Order: sequence, then structure tokens, then C-alpha cells
Amino acid sequence: MAVALQAVDELGVAPVCQALGLPRATFYRQVRPKHGPVHKPRPPRALPPEQRAEVLAVLHEPRFQDAAPAEVYAQLLDEGRYLCSERTMYRVLAENHEVRERRNQLRHPNHPVPQLHATQPNELWSWDITKLHGPAKWTYFYLYVVLDVFSRYVVGWMVAHRESAALAQKLLATTCERQGVAPGQLTIHADRGSSMTSKPVALLMADLGVTKTHSRPHVSNDNPFSEAHFKTLKYRPDFPRRFGCLQDARGFCGDFFGWYNQEHHHAGLGLLTPHDVHHGLAARRIAARAAVLSAAYAAHPERFPRGPPKPQTLPSAVWINNPARLANSLEVAQ
Repeated sequence: MAVALQAVDELGVAPVCQALGLPRATFYRQVRPKHGPVHKPRPPRALPPEQRAEVLAVLHEPRFQDAAPAEVYAQLLDEGRYLCSERTMYRVLAENHEVRERRNQLRHPNHPVPQLHATQPNELWSWDITKLHGPAKWTYFYLYVVLDVFSRYVVGWMVAHRESAALAQKLLATTCERQGVAPGQLTIHADRGSSMTSKPVALLMADLGVTKTHSRPHVSNDNPFSEAHFKTLKYRPDFPRRFGCLQDARGFCGDFFGWYNQEHHHAGLGLLTPHDVHHGLAARRIAARAAVLSAAYAAHPERFPRGPPKPQTLPSAVWINNPARLANSLEVAQ
């Protein structure tokens, strides 16, 4: 065995195993654990350490400091000098951690995942802007919507001719005043549109004592509640293909938001309306539903094989990027 290991150190694993008719898997499985790792022999064509140091010293010369190995290789050949191949120059540089992108390229920062949650109304809002088609091609109206994440209640909205930071500032200030938001109470989340990241809006948030957060670039899932709300709006059967004028768009949106807040039984709220949740009527509504279901069960218990039915409950917390769900997704991906 000692002779075989000595031959491996000199010739390598593959030639020795081929000569002995031994599979390499058997060698690694039986021999290597008992005698430690097998060291690969140094390739006979490899440059010795002193020559590698000479190559590095040449690459460090002032005339070659800003030159690529290909340029160094060609210039040395023109001078009648050969040190090594171009690829070996790259190897020597890599061993000394001197290979990197030299050009001044833009490096995008690693944006953290926004993780926000709300346990009551007026604790976390989400806002966004969407386009509504105008009467002619390439004409649009802009719908601003501020949504309470916990109750899904539309606390503020506006339709305008343009997307503007000044208009967004006015809408947010009016909405915070109407809802009686105290400093330090509210977080407002938005994507990275120009109005959302504008300086006037940021200064307004600071004056009101409101924390602002933003989605990661090009990640629509970081603002899911506003996106889902716009889908509910635009998938309505009576949503028009185009709006004739600004008043037309405002009239339609006024009717829609009245229906959405007061009458729409939201699947994410246990089939309660946003109005009930936002104004603290959820517990009363659930208790009334429980009484109705109990009476139905008492009248016909045979219709409920799984026992007395219970109404859906209201979620205790609503998340944007729940850490537990993100961890589970990461485990599945791995």
C-alpha cells in the first residue's frame, strides 16, 4: 500500500488506478479516508515559484500597470522576450488577487427586502398611481390611491391630468389630516416611481412624523396590496375602455370606491367590508354571523357533518413580505 501511495504522489491517481485495474472510486473510498488526502503532483510544465515572482514583477512595472496581459504579452514578444503565456499571466495575477473589473461600471446596491406588518387600521398604508385611458390615443388620466393595508380601506384618492410630486404631497397631507394620524403612528409604503421618491414627498413625511418605505427596484410583489386593488378596479365588468374626460373618470372612481369600501366583501378580511374593519365594526359583524350560523345548525344539524359552522375570522396581522413565508420559500427553493 505504501508503494501504491508513493506512486500516486509521483504519477497521480488516474495512471496508478489504470495500471492496477482499480476504479478510482474504490481508491478514494477505501484508501483516502485511511491515509488522508492525496496531494496532486505539481505539473511538470508549471512555472517554478521564482519565475512566477518574475512574471508578477514585470506585470507590476510602471509601463504595464494599466495594460491587459494580452498587451503585456505582445509587447514583450516585440522586445524579443518571452516569460510565459498570456493565460499564465492571468493565473499569476489571480493567485495574488489582482484580477478584477478595471472599468468604472455602475454597481447596483443590494436593496433589502421590505418587511412590514400592521395589526390595526392607520398603522400601514400603501399608495400607488395608475393610468386610465383618456378619450384619444396616448392620452391618460392618473389615478392616485392611498390604501390602508390592514383594513384595505381606501383612505384617499384623486384623479389628475398628470403625475406630479406636488399633487401627491397634497393628497397625502389631506389624507393624514382627515384620518387623524399622529406623529410616529404611520408607515407609508410605495414603489420607486418618481412621485414616490421625490424630495417634496419625503419632506412632507418627515414633517408629519410618518415613516416611508419603498419596494425593491422592478419587484412588483413588494407592493402587493396596491397592485391587487388596481386589478379589482380594472377587472370590474363596467370598467370602461376609455374615459371621455376628467370628470367622467372622477365620477366612475367615486362610485367604485364607494362600492369597494362599503359593499365589497373582501376575501382577505374574512368576507368583511373594508368599512367594517377600518371603523372597528368587525367583531360585531362576526358575532352576528355566528348567531345566524348557530341558528342554522340548530334547525338542521344533519346538513353540517363537520359540526357547527363558524364564520371566517379577521386576520390578526397583515404582512408585506412575511419573514416566515420567505423562509419557507427559501427552503423549498433549496
